[in-house]
Amino acid sequence: MKKAVIFDFDGTLCDTGIGVKKSAKYALDAFNIEAPEWEELDFFIGPPLLVTFQEKFGQSAADSEKLVKKYRERYTNIGLYESEFYSGIPQLLQRLKNDGMKLGIASSKPAKYVEELLIKEGLISLFDYVSAVSFNADCESKQSIIDRCLNELGVESKDAVMVGDRFYDIDGARACGVDSIGVLWGFGTKFELIESGAKYIIDKIDDIENIALGLYERTENIQGIFSGNVITVHHDDITLCNDQPAKRECVDHPGGVGIICLNEDDEVVLVRQFRYPYKETIYEIPAGKLEKDENPVDAAMRELREECGAVCDELRELGEIYPSPGYTNEIIRLYACTNPTFVEQELDEDEFLQVCKMKFTTLIAKIMSGEIKDAKTIAAAMKLKELRNK
Repeated sequence: MKKAVIFDFDGTLCDTGIGVKKSAKYALDAFNIEAPEWEELDFFIGPPLLVTFQEKFGQSAADSEKLVKKYRERYTNIGLYESEFYSGIPQLLQRLKNDGMKLGIASSKPAKYVEELLIKEGLISLFDYVSAVSFNADCESKQSIIDRCLNELGVESKDAVMVGDRFYDIDGARACGVDSIGVLWGFGTKFELIESGAKYIIDKIDDIENIALGLYERTENIQGIFSGNVITVHHDDITLCNDQPAKRECVDHPGGVGIICLNEDDEVVLVRQFRYPYKETIYEIPAGKLEKDENPVDAAMRELREECGAVCDELRELGEIYPSPGYTNEIIRLYACTNPTFVEQELDEDEFLQVCKMKFTTLIAKIMSGEIKDAKTIAAAMKLKELRNK
């Protein structure tokens, strides 16, 4: 488990691309320097502006200073506010603080800009230290910026992890002896993150917390075993959080839906069917798997009509469940509806089931007695019971 998480800012916490690139184009145009359209100026994200103007456009140090000044003319008043924090980042930061982590920022962006955006989003209080540059000294190396952050946080390099989207972040972390996480939602590429030696490369924001807590399992190799009409089975080689190898057997599933439907008499519409793996006939709410690219709400409406001949005008979301997280990635989306109208069933040729109705109170009693064991039915019924009691 780590004690601190240090974040790059642009392209990692916040999508600042539009403001940065438009302001860079504004500066280049002001000095009649031939350049691509602003949409193609991703290379301005990450490194110091002075470096980019010199390396990418062959400008002298003195002329680059003028370009930076012109850039800030637009960025300070307009470009700064053309930014948006990535979805899920505020929630991640709060969870990391709840986990007891120290949080820092190590950015080549001027500290004034970073802090203003954090204040605007209401996130400044979550950070223990913001390590960034000044307007007068914005060519500081990433290694130096990260090292200063480590010192101010009071943690050793082995107890921290650096999160960034460009090779500058990964190179700086390595120079400081800090483990690094390369993220794929920013402005870098997977190739550059691999080339620079990121220990982890992720595309899910939640994985930052998993890594910091020492819970993450990194996939190294996937070996297919079976591919059927519904599931795919594979055997994976992984690396545990302590860098030890292990294996996982996994079942990929397209996901499904389950619908708890009540009529005007407060009766739940259920189905009874023989479930071959258990060799039992069990009670369940209507349910089914998602077709390729199918909207879950559409799938729920379809399954309700096909299995029970029930039609509802509106569905209420009850959230998602992971029925067997130890070996499958299946997700079941749960819904509730009331006062259905009934039409003819549309069962598949190999589908045999009995539609029945049961008082909601009876359903709860059978769940509590253990007579009803189906996980999605239990979850949907208990969630709905809780919502009805509010």
